[in-house]
Amino acid sequence: MMVNVLVLDDDFFVGQIHARYVDEVPGFTALEPVRDLRTARDVIAENDVDLLLVDYVLPEGTGVDLVRETDIDAIVLSAVTDPQVVRSSLRAGALTYIVKPFAAEVLQNFLRRYARYRRYWEREKVGQADLERQLRNLHDAAAVGGTGASPAGSSTTTRILTALEEASGPMTALEVAEAVGASRATAQRHLAKLAEARTITVSLQYGNTGRPEHLYATR
Repeated sequence: MMVNVLVLDDDFFVGQIHARYVDEVPGFTALEPVRDLRTARDVIAENDVDLLLVDYVLPEGTGVDLVRETDIDAIVLSAVTDPQVVRSSLRAGALTYIVKPFAAEVLQNFLRRYARYRRYWEREKVGQADLERQLRNLHDAAAVGGTGASPAGSSTTTRILTALEEASGPMTALEVAEAVGASRATAQRHLAKLAEARTITVSLQYGNTGRPEHLYATR
């Protein structure tokens, strides 16, 4: 059964990127992303929505406001890292809180685990041991067995993001490649995708001679 996902993000471009991440996971389909709470409520009233992906900060409130008022599973995707905001989001009913920027694999691997979590509730009875295992697996980044996907923590994209976050300043593609143990071409391919998704910034460094060099950094 297809899981219908509604993305709520006031940045149109970011909403489209997250919807694309969803559509790449078998068994999931993203509805047209929305940018405000009123439109989100209208879509929920008119469509079968199984899962919400909501930003925290919105012009007229927060995505958690929508989580509180609906009986729909939800994930918060936000750049806000205040522990109290994260805790309040989970307390309001969010399944998890994913900090922006993030690699596609982080969200997609959680969706794969969520698909197994949803299937668990089709049974007639709940067993304590099974329930604890399901809850543990839902939040275990390594629990992606049977999907053919690598854990997010071992992906090249995630290693690149970690290298950029830990760097003292912007890095060149060659420096990124050396930091993650990949070829320059591979690093450039992943960096281009991250830049397209606005997960990282790209600037130019002009030297005395030759072409300007691209510098990459996290937002």
